[in-house]
Amino acid sequence: MKTKKILITGGAGFIGSHLVRRLVNTYPHYQLINLDKLTYAGNLLNLKDVEHKSNYKFIKGDIVDHLWIDQLFATEQFDAVIHLAAESHVDRSITNPLDFVMTNVIGTVNLLNAARKYWKDDLSSTRFYHVSTDEVYGTLGETGLFTEQTAYDPHSPYSASKASSDHFVRAYHDTYGLNTVISNCSNNYGSFHFPEKLIPLAIHNIKNNKSIPVYGKGENVRDWLWVEDHVRAIDLIFHQAKPGTTYNIGGHNEWKNIDLIRLLCKIMDQKLGRVAGTSEKLIQFVTDRPGHDLRYAIDSTQLQQELGWTPSVTFEEGLEKTVGWYLTNEEWLSHVTSGDYQTYYQEQYAQRT
Repeated sequence: MKTKKILITGGAGFIGSHLVRRLVNTYPHYQLINLDKLTYAGNLLNLKDVEHKSNYKFIKGDIVDHLWIDQLFATEQFDAVIHLAAESHVDRSITNPLDFVMTNVIGTVNLLNAARKYWKDDLSSTRFYHVSTDEVYGTLGETGLFTEQTAYDPHSPYSASKASSDHFVRAYHDTYGLNTVISNCSNNYGSFHFPEKLIPLAIHNIKNNKSIPVYGKGENVRDWLWVEDHVRAIDLIFHQAKPGTTYNIGGHNEWKNIDLIRLLCKIMDQKLGRVAGTSEKLIQFVTDRPGHDLRYAIDSTQLQQELGWTPSVTFEEGLEKTVGWYLTNEEWLSHVTSGDYQTYYQEQYAQRT
């Protein structure tokens, strides 16, 4: 498959910005179009190092606007889509589930419809890659792993909306012959992560001697994947996967939330020159959220065997890198926590359009 122009939706977000950077720098002969609505988690400061590259362009827009999406496809003539744009925070989905239906379901179908319309005469050399989550599988007990054959069993409005979008992507492959692939990943961590998520929130709070909120007793288990390893897997899957296939991407790296936080406290104490055990005193257990899945764990055997992917760092190594990045990039974190990052588009882009 020879790809000339790729649309990346949600490319100003956490995972999306890492993917944009990787593709812009690795494939200078590709044209990368970053489409992002720039809601609270979309941050163009994440991409300052590539924003002036000749093979990169940013477009602000909303995938829920089907007429605008159709016109965008007509104008840009994309060869491929890597679709990451999504509402992704479970707590927000519990408060405002309709927002998740609109973006994650309707937005995905709008993109599928546009791809079907403009690619109908050239299905073999086009591709629609949908990036999803392991949360569509529901929850696990103390044993077992999610595989590509695990039945869907979502428990939150967020995971239900992502499960629905996965089904639509498969349906468009089966019904219309669209060249689709899907990946379902475990929890990501790394640089440029919006600080409402567990790891960056804890780093920020520890640094500022604020309490670290932990749901319930911290017994929930997650499989953590370094974001750089995730986008490396996306790169492989995008270029090598057979049409209609699904891959699970996991870090082989299960941690109870409380054990993760204690490790993070230990690393932060070392980095900040504090007495060992100082940061652990900031841990505060809070009321568990509704429908909180107990355990996620991904079996990435298929990805390893078919495409040769494996995680490149241990969790301890990745967490050290992550903490080091946040402590070195205090300006980025202060811009995000204060909301100042939201003015960057107006300052840098609005006057150009």
